[in-house]
Amino acid sequence: MTAAAASTTPDALRVTLWRDYDRAACAVPGMLIGSRHLDGPGAGHARSLFDSGARRVVVADPVDLTGPMDDARAARTVRTLSLIGDLTSLALAVDWTVRPGPAPHDWRRLGHLHPPTAVLGVPDPQGVLSEWRRGYYICKCVYRRGPGFLQVRDRRYRELRRFTIDEPHYQEAIEALADGARAEDLPADAVEDFLREDLAVRFGDHLWWAPYRVGRWPQAQMVI
Repeated sequence: MTAAAASTTPDALRVTLWRDYDRAACAVPGMLIGSRHLDGPGAGHARSLFDSGARRVVVADPVDLTGPMDDARAARTVRTLSLIGDLTSLALAVDWTVRPGPAPHDWRRLGHLHPPTAVLGVPDPQGVLSEWRRGYYICKCVYRRGPGFLQVRDRRYRELRRFTIDEPHYQEAIEALADGARAEDLPADAVEDFLREDLAVRFGDHLWWAPYRVGRWPQAQMVI
C-alpha cells in the first residue's frame, strides 16, 4: 500500500487510486495504489494518474453544486469538475458523488461525465442515476483543437450541436478555463456566448468549461 501524499494546500483534491476498472477486481491484494492530494492546476493530473497505473479513481469529497458559493468553494468546485472531465476523457472509471440541484437540467448538463455512484438532492435519485448510466458514452461532449480553430461537439441533449471556434480570444478564454476561471477575467463576449450555449456553467464568480478535450475523434467524424 502506498502512503498518502501530504497535502500542501487546504483545498487539495483528495483521491484514491485503484489499478482496475472493476470493483470486484479491486478487492484483490495489490490493486490499491494509494491516496493522493492533488494541488494546484489540475490539467496534468489526470494523465499523471493514468500513467501511474490508475484505472479507477475515487473522489473523496461530494460535489455540491447547490446554494450560494464563496470564491474558495466555487474555485474548488470547477477544479473538481474539470478533473472529472479530464479523467473521463481518458476513459478512467470515476467514483464520485454529486448534488446537482433538483431540476432535470441541473444534472443533464453533467451527463457527459463518467456517471457518479450517487446523485443527491433530486426527487428520484435512483431514477436519475439509472438514466445517467443508460445515456452515458465516451465523447458525449468534447472539444478538439485544429490548426487555427477549435471544434466542440455536444450531444448532451440528444441531438448533435457542433461549434467551430476560430476567434483567437475565444480560444484563449477556453485555455484559461482548463481549471476554471473567474468570469470577470475573461472576455465578456466569450462568456456570454459560452453561457448561452451551455458550454460553460457558472458557479459563484467562476466558470467551468463543460466539454473535455480529446486528441482525436474515436469514430468517423460524421458519426460523432
